[in-house]
Amino acid sequence: MEFNCDPVPQFAAWFAEAEMHEPNDPNAMSLATVDVNGAPHVRIVLCKGFDAAGLRFFTNMESNKGHDLAAHPHAAVCFHWKSLSRQVRAEGTVQKLPAAEDDAYFHTRHRDSQIGAWASQQSRPLESGIKLTTEFHQIKNKFTDQAIPRPPYWGGYLIIPHRIEFWQQRPHRLHERMLYTRENGEWQQMRLYP
Repeated sequence: MEFNCDPVPQFAAWFAEAEMHEPNDPNAMSLATVDVNGAPHVRIVLCKGFDAAGLRFFTNMESNKGHDLAAHPHAAVCFHWKSLSRQVRAEGTVQKLPAAEDDAYFHTRHRDSQIGAWASQQSRPLESGIKLTTEFHQIKNKFTDQAIPRPPYWGGYLIIPHRIEFWQQRPHRLHERMLYTRENGEWQQMRLYP
């Protein structure tokens, strides 16, 4: 398999194929962070955009992942497209997105998802599902017939990769692996043994 010398168009090509073939959430990625005690945590989030600057995702910044990123602004992600027998892993630094970008994305979300962002105190203890449903409906009533503002604790992050690895499954476990590392702003590539 031939790989592009730049990982961004390579990722764009693989992502486009995943959108055509992966039946559920081709933009799902495992996000790994580290808390203040150095303990790792991983969960699935949705990639909501990528370009030469990096990968974007949005969340409640008061969640566990938000606290982790405030303490250690570094992350690793992994996309696994089982239908294509492919993975892409990326590691890098993380920075908050500007409020204008947070606002722009928030207002593309379904109205009920906007309300859900207000109702959920993500990662904190919840007495019951009924309490969450009640809060959801109270907030829905509060914003009847008006635009829903973005909660101040909800926003996005940009992962700025310094390593990106592409993995393609091959017979006999002779998988293809191409590693890109950024040095002095330039991408270097290297094949790896499987």
